[in-house]
Amino acid sequence: MPATADDSELRWRCRRGMLELDIIFNEFLDKAYSTLTHEQKDLLDQMLDYPDQLLFDLLLGHMPSADKGISSLVTYIRDTIRP
Repeated sequence: MPATADDSELRWRCRRGMLELDIIFNEFLDKAYSTLTHEQKDLLDQMLDYPDQLLFDLLLGHMPSADKGISSLVTYIRDTIRP
């Protein structure tokens, strides 16, 4: 189920300076955002404060996160957007 219209601020925050991140976040919002727990939504909000290069490295598997919650969310995002 896609994110709701009330999530326009979230969609705006997911717009990044890298096309790859825009694609990842938009696909994730469309496919699985509504399935997140409140805790996972808080973690996503925290992640969106990260710089683009760090997000790119995390989401493309170039580096792991030291935070177990973020690491778990990154894995969930990556699994959700895989074909």
